[in-house]
Amino acid sequence: MIKKLIYKKIWTEIKKAKNILLTLHPSPDGDSIGSNLALYHILTKMGKKVTLLGGDSEFPNRFLSMPGSGKIVPRNFFKINPEDYDLFIIADISNEKQISKQGNIVIPKTLKTIVIDHHASNLKFADINLIDKNAPATCQLVYDFLESEKINFSKSIAICLFIGLYTDTGGFKYFNTNYKTFLSAANLTKIYPDFNKIIFEIENNDQPDRLKFLSLMLGSISTHISGKVAIASIDFKTIEKNNISNNVVNGSDIANYVKSVVGWEIGISMIEAQPNLIKISFRTRDYNKYDLTKISTSLGGGGHKTAAGVTLNDISLPKAKDLVIATICQVYPKIDKI
Repeated sequence: MIKKLIYKKIWTEIKKAKNILLTLHPSPDGDSIGSNLALYHILTKMGKKVTLLGGDSEFPNRFLSMPGSGKIVPRNFFKINPEDYDLFIIADISNEKQISKQGNIVIPKTLKTIVIDHHASNLKFADINLIDKNAPATCQLVYDFLESEKINFSKSIAICLFIGLYTDTGGFKYFNTNYKTFLSAANLTKIYPDFNKIIFEIENNDQPDRLKFLSLMLGSISTHISGKVAIASIDFKTIEKNNISNNVVNGSDIANYVKSVVGWEIGISMIEAQPNLIKISFRTRDYNKYDLTKISTSLGGGGHKTAAGVTLNDISLPKAKDLVIATICQVYPKIDKI
């Protein structure tokens, strides 16, 4: 009942709006891209004027096959005038800092805001908040929301939502995947039966420098806290020396490789993307033992129980590593005995 009331409020605001703003979050993943592109397709079909911002980061090459990717405007929130819009739908974003990390976000009071998200760390910062931490992806929430109005999904909407579901569940492997996920996926793939071709494009779109980056990161792994925590790291000088592109740095999920090793309970990647700016990703093998949101939020980040992240500013890579290890020990003081 609560969701239905929220759906009704959202549809009311959408029907009133003329100029609608959407944005990808920094270092966008399949769920950010899929949910926003699906919204873009349905809103433009409704006759709305829609601007979808690419946000802080370059658009990942591996998602260029997604229908509508060419419509994404390569700007962030600070490169537009928010007063030009009457509705801002913020999908797959847990707090205002995730809209852009290039300054303090100030949303005009005249701009109505709607958040659609599945992160447990969401701060419910919008006028209307559709949040379900048990949903496997924001694309699942968008799917359910569109279904509530009996929307006929176009092929473009279907594949965008499916890719968000597929990528954010790790190919339907993560803990919050359930039978409803598969029912949704089945309906979407019935509409877009060539879904396997898009998956192939996403998963087989490597560049030579990404493989070099992967080898450098995996070669750097160190273990900590009785071998329970493994960290792969790289500094900015090494990235520059090896001519690693920003697209590769922002799009590589190294922490998942690290956590794949038996015994390494928490896998971490730490990337000095700019001098003294450290991007950190956390992954765990066992969400029953470790809730990564407790670690990431202690550092000012967010995410999910099994996958979380944070960006640390004005800190060197060695000091960031020490801080992360100390934070894990603080959150889980008995980790070496678990």
